[in-house]
Amino acid sequence: MYTQFELMRELSIATPSKIVLLVIDGLGGIPDISGKTELETAHTPNMDKLAAEGICGLLQTAGAGITPGSAPGHLGLFGYDPLDYRIGRGVLEALGINFPLMPGDIAARGNFCTIDAAGLITDRRAGRISTEENRKRCLLLDGLEFNGVKTIVKAVTGHRFVAVFRGDGLSAELGDTDPQQLGTPPKKVPVLAPEATYTADIVNRFLSEARERLSAHPPANMILLRGFSKKPVFPSFADIYKLKSAAIASYPMYRGLAKVVGMSILETGPNLEDELATLKKHFADFDFFFMHVKDADAAGEDGDFMRKVSAIEKVDKILPQIMELNPDVLAITGDHSTPATMAGHSWHPVPCLLYSKWCRPDRLAEFSEFTCRQGSLGQIPAASLMPQLMAHALKLTKYGA
Repeated sequence: MYTQFELMRELSIATPSKIVLLVIDGLGGIPDISGKTELETAHTPNMDKLAAEGICGLLQTAGAGITPGSAPGHLGLFGYDPLDYRIGRGVLEALGINFPLMPGDIAARGNFCTIDAAGLITDRRAGRISTEENRKRCLLLDGLEFNGVKTIVKAVTGHRFVAVFRGDGLSAELGDTDPQQLGTPPKKVPVLAPEATYTADIVNRFLSEARERLSAHPPANMILLRGFSKKPVFPSFADIYKLKSAAIASYPMYRGLAKVVGMSILETGPNLEDELATLKKHFADFDFFFMHVKDADAAGEDGDFMRKVSAIEKVDKILPQIMELNPDVLAITGDHSTPATMAGHSWHPVPCLLYSKWCRPDRLAEFSEFTCRQGSLGQIPAASLMPQLMAHALKLTKYGA
């Protein structure tokens, strides 16, 4: 069967035109008591202007009714069907902090969390401790050994860290220890395949030791592990699309995702203004930019509706400066929906706006979930966005005679 990647390799051409993919993490929402979503509530005159001049639609990341994580959400935006190309969160976190993974390493993404005297989780993020406090606790866990398997624990940001298990005979076929709810204890690591039993025993011994060593260090007095994985090999983004691509992301995981597909990673600061400055500095050097904005997702996960509204409005305010760079294509979308009313990711399709010098405008009144349902892009799989970006940048030749 002729795949989308094979077709893109055949049709894609290198041109001077430039594409900016601006990802507002967790962009989509559902209405609160006001009857409006966060995007519909936000004052976004610049996005609304682009919606009138561009085309809009909804992106479905991983299939109807499926709630995607951040990794499948972004892989879909990069054109990789997340049902065919899977990657664990642990590897992404490790790559995002430039940790040198070795063949056979098993990486897991970790959260410091808070447990009470009964061992029940009271805060899955340990009050979002500072990165400095994170580093102190990582030192308590780094370098432990069990049956010759070494554990390497490195801070990421805030309450998040990476745990790498290095030794012989390890398997990544393990489930998460995070029950994803409060009032329950952390889980022992689930075994997903018989060959992972030995690895599960190592991880469970590590978890037990971690609980003992962290007991005197609340609020971060326990850990949760997710996304056990080995480093995969994916088809090259540059080979598929003939693009010289760069990622601008302040958070390590998203740099890790971009690195897996072969994008260059640009150094940037922690704020939206820093990312904008990085885009301006390097705009002449690349023809595809993935620019990631985290704040809307963090606010949605915290259930803070108005903070998410504010995060969206901050992005809107910088859009004129992006447009002054004169990109040939600008796409604004999210990797998934994170409704503040649900305080977590959801299955709802994500609004998408595509502006191009060569588009057929929808002339919509605003950029919102409601208007995007009326846009000419329709509701499409996220993996279908890249061909649209390539076409609207005049980077695809004719198919067939």
